Amino acid sequence: MAQRQRDGEIVVRDVPPPALRPQWVLVGNRFSLISAGTERSKIALREKNLLQKARARPDLARKVIQQARDDGISATAAVVRDRLSLLSPLGYSSAGVVLEVGAGAEAVRPGDRVACGGAGWANHAEIVAVPRNLVARVPDNVQLADAAYSTIGAIALHAIRQCDARVAERVGVIGLGLVGQLTLRLLSAAGCFPFGIDPDAAAVLRARDSGFSAFAPDDTRVQSMVAAASDGTGVDAVVVTAAASSADPVELAARLARDRGRIIVVGDVPVAADRSLLYAKELEIRLSRSYGPGRYDRDYEDRGRDLPLAYVRWTEQRNLEAFLALLATGKIEVADLTTHRFPVASATEAYDAIKVSGEGRAFGVLLEYEGVGDNDARPERASTGVPRSAGGRPRAKGPRVALIGAGNFARAKLIPSLREEGAGLAAVFTSSGLTAADVAARYGFERVAASAHEILEDDDVDAVVIATRHGTHAELAAAALAAGKAVFVEKPLALDEEQLRGVEATLTESSILMVGFNRRFAPMTQRLCNAFNGIDERVIVARVNAGYLASDHWLHDPSDGGGRIIGEGCHFIDLLGFLAGSAFDEIHGVAIERPGSPIHTSDNVAGTIRFRGPAVATLVYSGGGDSRLSKERIEMFGGGVAAVLDDFRRLEIYRGGKRRVMKARLDKGIQAEVRHFLAVVAGRTERISNASYIASSRATLAFAESLRTARPVRVT
Repeated sequence: MAQRQRDGEIVVRDVPPPALRPQWVLVGNRFSLISAGTERSKIALREKNLLQKARARPDLARKVIQQARDDGISATAAVVRDRLSLLSPLGYSSAGVVLEVGAGAEAVRPGDRVACGGAGWANHAEIVAVPRNLVARVPDNVQLADAAYSTIGAIALHAIRQCDARVAERVGVIGLGLVGQLTLRLLSAAGCFPFGIDPDAAAVLRARDSGFSAFAPDDTRVQSMVAAASDGTGVDAVVVTAAASSADPVELAARLARDRGRIIVVGDVPVAADRSLLYAKELEIRLSRSYGPGRYDRDYEDRGRDLPLAYVRWTEQRNLEAFLALLATGKIEVADLTTHRFPVASATEAYDAIKVSGEGRAFGVLLEYEGVGDNDARPERASTGVPRSAGGRPRAKGPRVALIGAGNFARAKLIPSLREEGAGLAAVFTSSGLTAADVAARYGFERVAASAHEILEDDDVDAVVIATRHGTHAELAAAALAAGKAVFVEKPLALDEEQLRGVEATLTESSILMVGFNRRFAPMTQRLCNAFNGIDERVIVARVNAGYLASDHWLHDPSDGGGRIIGEGCHFIDLLGFLAGSAFDEIHGVAIERPGSPIHTSDNVAGTIRFRGPAVATLVYSGGGDSRLSKERIEMFGGGVAAVLDDFRRLEIYRGGKRRVMKARLDKGIQAEVRHFLAVVAGRTERISNASYIASSRATLAFAESLRTARPVRVT
């Protein structure tokens, strides 16, 4: 089940199951829980028109404006249209039966009943792939329908831990949606005296029916009840689980709290209040981040690296386990919170239900999957229902191409170029079956492949385009070359020397390998080269104003992205080698260290390159500049000629005291390189030597090695 970004439409699609990775678990869902508050807000945002979306998310609007400045209006508009057309998975709390486990995730076994958590992982889907640290075994006496509440329960549980609520303390809960209702129950189980506040009469009534004191925020009994229950001192803590556009919930919390009380913000509300009141009471405001420690930590979530219990008692996973233990012992119950159940095929009706407010408001909405019931036998994998290529299909005019990986760059640049150049789009595979099926439908791929291996074994595929994350490039490229496929792999080719040697070992005289070093194909690059025809001595300077990238971005990860020099700087190392027209000899790089990170992943580096011919170059790459400055600038000197190339839009050539200026629309050579690749595969033109791409890749690794050792490194 997914939602279209453009208009908020809810759709149910039959797609391939997700790929299983090391440290992950494949689970056949029996139930998944719709978090009415969270998912209602997503629907509301996506149902807005473009102007309303921009007003609601000004941060994203600013990014679009900046991209338009960098890449041009038409290119940015194409990217925005693509993003808005995407199908996004929904859901983040489910329960089911383990189907398969990846390497390193053997703590659970096929057939185990588990609760699953995580947005983008514990989706509303028949089969989900979930990191091992976000699954927890379900006790035998807990129904899977109740276990599907575990992630929402973990959110409430982490809020209470942030609240530091003690036995017999009085705690207010503002916002009585699903998280708020569970917070009341958990506080009561912990020996506290909770009460709830919500402007919705149905939410207040549900809390009262469960045995709790609950009021509307404008109810005069709130203040009097708090005063009576606390001897006039106020409550010890207030947990804000509401979602609101105003700071009213936090203001109310400040009024109810006692001197030196605590306010815990869980819901999506502005964190603001009357300073004089906060100051007079010396109140403490804390934020509660989702399910607990480990959230947004890629090592913990993606790679399964647990946080030691002695130092981090309650991680995301341990919160899931604790909630399940409370269910098992009967300390809390959740079945009465379930107001609606729907089979997954009726998901659109389920989402219509959560839009209802007031009387009849939905709280717990469960989606049920085939095999649900008392029989806990392992469910079969769902049929993908995705079209397969039919025998005898007429061949496209160009080579038949399969795509592995379909992220933003592939959708915005590679797929449109492949289509425009006449490639036959034979198959697509991504780790997410939803993404693969969506891309196949929108761009005209004949079928969705169940695995990368299936593509490599397909004799009907002439060429493979690899556009996955960097850490998988070398392995996939080597496998595709070994299978006899022509290979176009996005940069970088490899993240270390061992990976690069693995690719080299598969190359033969007939192998076709192309790496996405597109700058050498840019029209302005060709004009720059023409200006230096016949000139051997060349001095080149490349300055890259790369822009800021968050420290936790996957590109910084040494094993996933390789760092910015290997992951992005390789473009410019290749371009410098191309402009020099000579083989790499020696590289010396220096960097500003990023605290806590390997120095070769630095955002700010400078280096010199000596070539075997009469040429030298300097590369300056920085993520610390202002975005209004041009992003990429190349200067070149030699033989009485000087040239400046700015952002592949403007080229100035100085010769004999005269200046010549050439301008063009932004073109970094992506379509030209795709055209060349397809022509090589079709036998219409000569290939670029594989050694050229290997050399640029090895020079990039030498640059990274020089950063690590602080010494010059020879490029062998």
